[in-house]
Amino acid sequence: MYISIPVDSENLQEAKIAKMTDAKGWAVIDFDEGVAKDMKFSNTYHPDFADWIDFIVVENRYENIIDFLNEGIMVLARREGQDTIDEIIEAFKFKELDEAGF
Repeated sequence: MYISIPVDSENLQEAKIAKMTDAKGWAVIDFDEGVAKDMKFSNTYHPDFADWIDFIVVENRYENIIDFLNEGIMVLARREGQDTIDEIIEAFKFKELDEAGF
């Protein structure tokens, strides 16, 4: 499955989650069998992502996520203290992210 996260840097080792309006790009993580198999950076969120992205993790539940929901993508919101990609992936593994929805 694929998870996408708006981030503040192209350097995914140091990147932190960002509000979608402030993001420098998107981290795209190939997550399989409880392990992040691969991470890539994309400068923009392209609508074609909806064909293969399973989850979006946003900085807070008040972001504009309606387009993702309309595409059938599950949207999750990080909790306080879950700032880096590694922390978010760890939280995803243990279902410690909140559903973002209406």
